[in-house]
Amino acid sequence: MLKYLSPFLEAFFSTVIIIMLISPLAKKISWSGRGVKRHIHKAGVYRIGGIAMVLAFNLAIFLNKELIITPELLGFMVASIILMFVGVRDDLKEIFWKMQLFFQMATAALIFIMGVRIYYVTNPLTGGVINLDLGNTVLISLAIVVFWIVFVINAVNWIDGVDGLSGGISLISIGTIFFLSFKPEVNQPPVAIISSIVFGAILGFLIFNFNPAKIIAGTSGAMFMGLSLAVLAIFSGTKIATAILVLVIPIIDFIWVVGERLKNKRSIFRPDNNHLHHKLLEIGWSQRKIAIYYYVVTTIVALVALNTRIIGKSVTLIVSVLIMLFISLMTNRRLDRIRKS
Repeated sequence: MLKYLSPFLEAFFSTVIIIMLISPLAKKISWSGRGVKRHIHKAGVYRIGGIAMVLAFNLAIFLNKELIITPELLGFMVASIILMFVGVRDDLKEIFWKMQLFFQMATAALIFIMGVRIYYVTNPLTGGVINLDLGNTVLISLAIVVFWIVFVINAVNWIDGVDGLSGGISLISIGTIFFLSFKPEVNQPPVAIISSIVFGAILGFLIFNFNPAKIIAGTSGAMFMGLSLAVLAIFSGTKIATAILVLVIPIIDFIWVVGERLKNKRSIFRPDNNHLHHKLLEIGWSQRKIAIYYYVVTTIVALVALNTRIIGKSVTLIVSVLIMLFISLMTNRRLDRIRKS
C-alpha cells in the first residue's frame, strides 16, 4: 500500500505548501478574481486552488518512480496545464463561453490523439460489448471522448458554487475510481496511483475550501477536477457508467439547468442562479448543510456503483435520476411559495 500512500501524501502536502506560498501573493495583489453577482465570495477569498492542484498533480507524477509517463498520461498532464492557464485567465477576466468551450474541446481532442480512447462501451440493457475500434467507428470514439470530457468538465464546473461542494464530490468520485481500479475485471495499479495523486491534490485543496472557505478552486480548479474524473473513468477500463452514477447530482443539475434555460428561451451557456445549490441556499439551507447532503448522496451511490454490475448500475441510475428530479421539483415548488409570500 506504500506505493499508493506515498504519491497521495506527496500530492497532498505539495498542494498545501503551494497554497500557503502563493496565498500571500494573492492577498498582496487582491486576487479575488472577477466580480460576478451570482458568486457567493467577493473579496478575501482567492481563486488559487486550481493552480495548486494542477502543479501538485504534475509534480507528483514526475516524482513517482512507479509510473511510466506514457503518451496517454502525458496527454492528461499537458491538458491539465493548458486548462489551468485558460481557467486562470477566466478567473481574472471572464472568457467568452465559445472560447472556453473551444479550449475544452481542443484539449479533449489532444487527449484522444495521445491515445486516451474509448475502444468499447457496454450495452446497459444486455451487458454486451459494443466495439468502437473498427474502421469509421474511430470517429465515433473521438466524438464520444470529446463529448464525455467536455460534459464532465462543465458538470463539475457548474456545481462549483458552494464551499466544498465540487471538491467534495470530486474527492468521493476519485476515491471510487481508486477502489474500482483494484477490482479483478479492471486490475490497473497505475490508475490507482494516478487516482491517489489526484485524491491527495483535491484533499489538500479541500481543507482550505470547506466552509468557511479561505481558498476556492476557480475555473482552473473546477476544470482540473472534471478533467481528472473524465480521463480516469476512461483509464479504468472505460467505466463511464460508474462515473455517471457517482456524478449523478452534478449531471442531473446540469441537464435540469439546461432544460430551464431552453424553456425560458435563454442561451444554455449564459450563467444564472438556477442551480440546485443556489435554490437550496435561497430556501434557507446553509453552505455546510448543502455540501454534506451532496456528500452523503454521492457516497451512497458510489458504494452501490462499486458493488453492482451493469444491470444493477442501470437500475440504480434510473432510481437516482427519479429521486433527483423529485427533489428538484419539490425545491422549485417551495421556492415559488417563498418568493410569492
